[in-house]
Amino acid sequence: MTSPVGVYISVPFCKAKCSFCNFASDAFASDRMQGYVDRLCREMSQAHDGAAALGATLPTVADTVYFGGGTPSLLSGGQFRQIFDRLREEFELATGAEITLECAPGQVADETLEELLRLEMNRISFGVQSFVDKESSAVGRLHTREECLAEIARVRAAGVRDTSLDLIAGLPYQTEESWRFSVEQAIASGVEHVSVYMLEVDEESRLGREVMRQGTKYHAAAVPSDDQAAEWYQLGCEMFEAAGVQQYEISNFAREGHRSRHNLKYWQRQPYVGFGLDAHSMLLTETGGVRFANVDDLDAYVGGPFAPRVAATPDWIGAEQAFEESLFLGLRLNEGVRLEQLQNEFGDAMVAAVMPALAEVRDAGLVEVEGDCVRLTARGRMVSNEVFSRLLIEAAV
Repeated sequence: MTSPVGVYISVPFCKAKCSFCNFASDAFASDRMQGYVDRLCREMSQAHDGAAALGATLPTVADTVYFGGGTPSLLSGGQFRQIFDRLREEFELATGAEITLECAPGQVADETLEELLRLEMNRISFGVQSFVDKESSAVGRLHTREECLAEIARVRAAGVRDTSLDLIAGLPYQTEESWRFSVEQAIASGVEHVSVYMLEVDEESRLGREVMRQGTKYHAAAVPSDDQAAEWYQLGCEMFEAAGVQQYEISNFAREGHRSRHNLKYWQRQPYVGFGLDAHSMLLTETGGVRFANVDDLDAYVGGPFAPRVAATPDWIGAEQAFEESLFLGLRLNEGVRLEQLQNEFGDAMVAAVMPALAEVRDAGLVEVEGDCVRLTARGRMVSNEVFSRLLIEAAV
């Protein structure tokens, strides 16, 4: 039986571009929103034909919908209604489907929230990043701590049953004391879910580029070291665990019964389809699967019915790549992976090939093996990319 699909809808519009952001989003002119929504709906209407052309199966039932970006809450209630009308024409939304909206605190109008609730949206994820105003403003966030807490209370009062927020370890001016304060505020807010990320320093963001060249713009000189951010991440893990907000994935923590069902699809290799700018998809085929992504240029995306949609050649997933993905994505989850399950799905040879490297990372204290279950240790989660690289190198031999 085909699993229901998860639907990701990219809305790249922001009021302001955060200095750390490396996504395909920006403060585009608001008068471009309607044209974008129209293009998005046309794309959804072509989804099943597009999947068939790739030899992929696109399930007709969706049980998660995730509006990301960008700041999707900037769309009007009418624009959301237009999207949902098209969405329900193309997919059957399962009973109890998880429908998530990413939102910047203070940037969802009352009338938009009311319309979203009528459309059965039931989860909001707030991009808080920090409860310390100096840290938030340093990276271009437009909210204060008080506004964040007021927004969480407002959407709860309106009837949103699940709330989540993001925090970033390693922001400019952050200290251990201020990080501890942000974690404490997140716990005290009562949100059901928290995502914790360490600041990415790369060439894809203004802040990252400035840090790499040791400049002073965007408060780059006040960015803590990687080691400090890693220590604070571990501190956050311990604090959330003590408060009953349990870690279930490297970056994600939830109270009992409130894990993100949509994000679990990524780590469990379940099918998902993305619509909109720079949206990514993974669908199953008879021979394995296929990954593909949309273009990341807004003009190219909305340029008309013949505008290019797929950014590059689709990535066809064969047995070896599927095994590698099952291994490293599964290890991101605290519950880990089951060797017997991998053997049943991919055969003994692939599992045998990875066992020497698995023994090495186990002896180094980076993974633990209990029966046929393999999971990262707390230390292993801190250097997870190193663990994955070692396992994948061995698996490919």
